[in-house]
Amino acid sequence: MAIVVCEPAHRLFTEPFYARMITAAEEVLTGHGVPLAVMTATAATSTIATPPLVAGGVDGVLLISARDRHPLVVTLAASGIPVRSAGRPPDGIDLPHVDMDNRDGGRQAAEHLLLGGRRSIGVIAGPPTLPAARDRLDGFMQTLTLAGMTGVPVAYGDFSHASGVHGMQWLLRRMPNVDAVFAASDVMAAAALQTLRRTGRRVPEDVAVIGFDDAPIARRTSPALTTVRQPVEEFSALATRLLLLSMSADDAPPNNPVLPTELVVRESA
Repeated sequence: MAIVVCEPAHRLFTEPFYARMITAAEEVLTGHGVPLAVMTATAATSTIATPPLVAGGVDGVLLISARDRHPLVVTLAASGIPVRSAGRPPDGIDLPHVDMDNRDGGRQAAEHLLLGGRRSIGVIAGPPTLPAARDRLDGFMQTLTLAGMTGVPVAYGDFSHASGVHGMQWLLRRMPNVDAVFAASDVMAAAALQTLRRTGRRVPEDVAVIGFDDAPIARRTSPALTTVRQPVEEFSALATRLLLLSMSADDAPPNNPVLPTELVVRESA
């Protein structure tokens, strides 16, 4: 079985989400005696990554971070090879998948900020081509709209620390009186905390910050990060088990489970 991460290789080694996903998948596969290959494939490198996957080199593929208009995702969907997407696949691509309830996670974050009296809210969103990032943003923004709040500024990042810094700097220029920030990953939220501290803003007294993931970094920031927990290990293990089932049974029933997310309240909001 192959895990294909639709990101550049450096993200595989710098983003803790991928390490957690691969580790949980490997534990499941080890119990079944199935070897695991791991590879990355951006849109630019898909022509290199595709041949070994579709030429019989693997019996199944677990896709992680499948994005819109990614050539490899389109090819695998039409290949007949057992494929399971960890995360909702791009619109128009019919692939079995396991998903997190990212939209509801965004809703929970927005409601928490609104109930805390925050009214000058900004967002550091994830890549707009990634369905999970869009769902987090949509759930957050729709909740604010229902509360009568429109025109909320959105900075877009790529889940990296650098993009969190740039996103927070952009928001501060756009809205100097910002009193709350929702970041679509804990890494970007941690970067926002550091940026706010450098500008003399106190968290949460001046600015509340909420992240997404409940990664280990969320408990090590100062103050500790309020975040939306997604059950990463359970998510990866379930996707792996369902892929194994489809590899061994041609008539495996379609099953696209969605796992719940949960707001974890700590000190930052």
